[in-house]
Amino acid sequence: MGRFVYADNSATTQVSDRVFESMLPYLKEEYGNASSLYKIGRDSSIAIEAARERVAKALGCEPREVYFTSCGSESDNWALKSTMERLGKKGKKHLITSAFEHHAILHTAQHLERLGYEVTYLPVDKDGLIDPQQVKEAIREDTALVSIMYANNEIGTIQPIAEIGAICKTAGVLFHTDAVQAIGNVPIDVRDQNIDMLSLSAHKIHGPKGIGALYVRKGVVLPNLIDGGAQERGHRAGTENVAYIVGLGQAIEDAVAGMGAKVEKLTRFRDQIIAELTKIPYTKLNGHPTKRLCTNVNISFEGVEGEALLLLLDSMGIAASSGSACTSGSLDPSHVLLSIGLRHEVAHGSLRLSLSDFNTQEDVDYIIECVPKVIERLRAMSPVWEDMMEAEKNK
Repeated sequence: MGRFVYADNSATTQVSDRVFESMLPYLKEEYGNASSLYKIGRDSSIAIEAARERVAKALGCEPREVYFTSCGSESDNWALKSTMERLGKKGKKHLITSAFEHHAILHTAQHLERLGYEVTYLPVDKDGLIDPQQVKEAIREDTALVSIMYANNEIGTIQPIAEIGAICKTAGVLFHTDAVQAIGNVPIDVRDQNIDMLSLSAHKIHGPKGIGALYVRKGVVLPNLIDGGAQERGHRAGTENVAYIVGLGQAIEDAVAGMGAKVEKLTRFRDQIIAELTKIPYTKLNGHPTKRLCTNVNISFEGVEGEALLLLLDSMGIAASSGSACTSGSLDPSHVLLSIGLRHEVAHGSLRLSLSDFNTQEDVDYIIECVPKVIERLRAMSPVWEDMMEAEKNK
């Protein structure tokens, strides 16, 4: 096999050796059901609670405020549906979110609209930022919940979460954030940032797929999403996935402990890639130039089709993305890119490169070497590019 560079870490990450080794005993020897009273069951229960403490420490909350789920999407669904169900009975049937949330939020909000709830979708500026004042002005007497993602999964823009949280607290409105992309990349303290609920997922931080968590502040009553058993203090039925819970605990502890060095390294890599690739004519950096994840590069190349760009990069051993993983099979332009004002034809030619601590300077150099060659080749074959250049000549 030739050179391989994995640059789609916003979609998923490689499981680290430390996480894999922490999980192994609970896949083979320590396989007991955590609800059982005998030793092998009690050992599994102890392991779950130890992982819960690790997650709580990473978020700045109490262990009892952490609930394990199957993924970030489940956490989002639980937070929105259950909150709106409970408060809707008290006349609070208004939800505020943004126009460029992950589909786990947007599709849930659309589902709630079909049930009779009202949703306000806040616009974002050209860099993907939400002005906290927008949130303040959108809150009404019947507002039950505000849900704004911490960092965007496609363009990497980081929102002013603490300011939004403070506004919600003052207004007496619950605040939820989808922090799936933010965990391990930015410091998070749910107390200081006035976050009432927070969703996260292990597979974005070198943990396994199929395990996530929802932080719910003590005092917030959240109706069950899954009924049928006493697991997760009676709030989420189903035999616990002990090995994966242990993996999440290890992954989030490692991600937070190594954050400083990782951010410094990946910010340097990110900025190097952006500086070189934006030298290509007719390109645009998507997302805020500085208020963005250290892992994220998103650039649009005019006159290029995103699917062809990904396939050619793949043939050169580079795994990247042209949008979020959840919609990679769709030919529609990204709703995130459209929300920041990109034209359809420009949004179609976007490239997302997302890094992890596993990437090296050699990976960065190879990306910088290959992408301009691919863009040049695709533009040479593109009638759209030919028409653009002809129009430029005739100006």
